[in-house]
Amino acid sequence: MSSSRGKQPNRSEFDLQQLQGQGDLQVRTAAEFRELAGSHGLEHAFEHTHVVVASEACLTQQATLILHLGPSDPPIRIRQFRLGRAEGSGGHGNTDLVVPINQGGATALADLLAGQALPLVLSGNPSRQQPKLELETELRLDQIAAGRLLLHRAISENGVVAFSSREGITPTPWGPVLGPWSSALISSPGPGSIGLSMPGLHQLGLGSPVLIAGALGMVSGPGSGHQPHPKRSALGHALSPGACCALEVDLHGLKPQWLRATRLPDGSTGLLVAIAAPVLLLGLEQAQQLAVSASDLEAPLIDYGVPRRVRPSPTSVSYADLARGSIRWGEHRLHAAPAHSPRLAAELAVELCTQLRKGTFPLRMPLAPLPERSSPRGLNERP
Repeated sequence: MSSSRGKQPNRSEFDLQQLQGQGDLQVRTAAEFRELAGSHGLEHAFEHTHVVVASEACLTQQATLILHLGPSDPPIRIRQFRLGRAEGSGGHGNTDLVVPINQGGATALADLLAGQALPLVLSGNPSRQQPKLELETELRLDQIAAGRLLLHRAISENGVVAFSSREGITPTPWGPVLGPWSSALISSPGPGSIGLSMPGLHQLGLGSPVLIAGALGMVSGPGSGHQPHPKRSALGHALSPGACCALEVDLHGLKPQWLRATRLPDGSTGLLVAIAAPVLLLGLEQAQQLAVSASDLEAPLIDYGVPRRVRPSPTSVSYADLARGSIRWGEHRLHAAPAHSPRLAAELAVELCTQLRKGTFPLRMPLAPLPERSSPRGLNERP
């Protein structure tokens, strides 16, 4: 560790790896770190903490389940399939299934992890090499040669508070809201989430290890809607959804206690999946960012009752106000509910703390950082 006179020492990735190997790594959850900083001061908390674990369990429909199956006799090249209630198309291989999470894939994944046998109906593209047209069977988890869960927008710096100014029920990506100005859904847990514990997601990039529903996963690159340059607070926290990353994880390592499938009123399905990541405390500035309170973090209020590419955002709301369950804007009072699970997030954070102390979870900076370019591009009509 290096230091300059009158300052807390800076740490390196190698320093923390050595401490982990010796069994001396001091690990705390984000909530424990904020409590320690509040009671004993920031420098004391930094000195007695090497790694902070941030976690979240948010609802998503932006995910895909990839299943690699064995060959049939005679061979079939899958064109379409139905797995339980999920429907989809074949993949690049003859017997690969591409299962969208929002089209029943969330339910199929939960059922497979619970040990159920799901009915599988396949239709094929016939050829001389793959002449079979149809196949009906059952599929269990132990019959799947290999499989991966791809989370296309897994970790985002911040979230939104969705509401509707329109009369009646309005669908949003996290469920329905009642309008006008009656209810709201909170997409991010705020303090303790990965994105607000790690401004800019600066410690996440290609190859970064993360814990996904109890299994070791990794960052595969920037996620859908990656915005690395949003407006930020003085300490660097994003004031709206900013940088985000995509994750992938082996299907067979997922634990059902940290994953939930849900069916939304429009008939689509979503996945509530717990994710935890280590934040390496390499300097005091990171400790300051982690110690920020809920009253100093905020999310934009977004009107989903207006069907536009850029939706109205009349104001921002602090996470301290959101935690009370209701928010006010002018004459309006909205009942706010989380579209995430604080309990699942807290449970997985404790699990990752245990693995880090035991040395069974790797401490590693990314092989390459997330790109600085934004991924969203507007779709316009051809002139």
